[in-house]
Amino acid sequence: MSQVIFRKKNTTIIGEFKMSLGLNFEYYPKINANLMEKLISISKSNKPHWDPPFFTDTESYINMGSIRQASKEFLGEKIKNVIVLGTGGSIQTLLALRHLSKKNLYSITSSRAVELKQCLDATDPENSVVIPISRGGETLDVNSTIGIFLKNNYKFLGLSSKGTMRQILEKIGCPILEVPDISGRFAGSISNVGIVPAFLLGVNIEDFLKGLNDAYKEFMCFDENSAFRFSAFLYNLYKKGYKIVFSMPYSLNLEGSVGLFVQETSESTGKNEKGLIGAYQSAPLCQHSVLEYLLGGTKGAAVPVLWTIKNEFPDFSLDSSIEYVNGQTAQTIVNYQADATFQALIEQGVPSAKVSIERCDEYNIGNLIAFIQSTVYYLCLLLDVKWSNNPKVVIGKKIGIEALKNRIPPEEREKIRKELAESKFHRDFFGIS
Repeated sequence: MSQVIFRKKNTTIIGEFKMSLGLNFEYYPKINANLMEKLISISKSNKPHWDPPFFTDTESYINMGSIRQASKEFLGEKIKNVIVLGTGGSIQTLLALRHLSKKNLYSITSSRAVELKQCLDATDPENSVVIPISRGGETLDVNSTIGIFLKNNYKFLGLSSKGTMRQILEKIGCPILEVPDISGRFAGSISNVGIVPAFLLGVNIEDFLKGLNDAYKEFMCFDENSAFRFSAFLYNLYKKGYKIVFSMPYSLNLEGSVGLFVQETSESTGKNEKGLIGAYQSAPLCQHSVLEYLLGGTKGAAVPVLWTIKNEFPDFSLDSSIEYVNGQTAQTIVNYQADATFQALIEQGVPSAKVSIERCDEYNIGNLIAFIQSTVYYLCLLLDVKWSNNPKVVIGKKIGIEALKNRIPPEEREKIRKELAESKFHRDFFGIS
């Protein structure tokens, strides 16, 4: 027997089951109903052009039994540090969950010497596990750092499918779990890429996956839900010439999720000479560095998006000689600032939006990641670009690997750039002064 699903705002009722998401999206100016219907129609008509959204499947790519078996020697209290060697989509979902860790997370995204040295100084092989992550196995940022941990006798749990990294890990005989051949930035939440290190860190995977599932039921239905409204808002502004989505996360616990939004917006929409670029700075710090531009600078370039948590954890009451501050919680003061900034943007005629979650637990972070990924998927459909790939990224990677292999010195690399620029840019590129 079929079920009738009724939707109202962020609540779905299926029979006797009621689901309420702890996420709210507010934006201005509003989009009228006729235009919204037209945009829904466009997205539906463009949907067959591109791959279906695999990221809503939270079961097929995860086998918790295999995860427990492969990681059993790293689950005890002896392991206090989880060192993840990964970059881009291989790490970003985990960073959205890092505040929920019960152990120390060290995310090494490249061979930058400072981070490597700090990690090596703060950890030791007896109480740590190293998790290198790479789908293709040829990521230079990962492969270049494996050796230093091998040399120091760290224990490894590999996440890889093929390539050089797989060969290295097979030689040392460490456990290896597969990485599916799907777009990394969308795969972290529903595959070994994000789930394995999060599991070792003590994150409640069951609650996180439930948060994803419940939210996808709400958002991935091609109607006027919060995720589609966000995509429609950004798409309409893009058509008016806006190119930058500037995010302002008002909690450290949101910065990993916002980083995922920045990556997915930039890499997924930015192709075929189309798209928006994402950027962010911590808030309210950005109120003292970027807000003047947003309020009084060039209009029509950047779209401010504020991200807040209603009930932060941890939080505490403030002692202050200022009467209207004393007794308020620390995050309450921050949230007042967020709302005041949002109001100031609207007063100055700046199109802007605010995303808020109820709290920063696993379930609500699952809601938030589903919201982000649904939004970006819809935005790509409206732009009619392939949401799952990033073909231009390999250009620089190939250049870097060839330069390393051939030991091309800095002076020669600069000469190559100069010759390229002379051939690519017209000598009157900037016009006559």
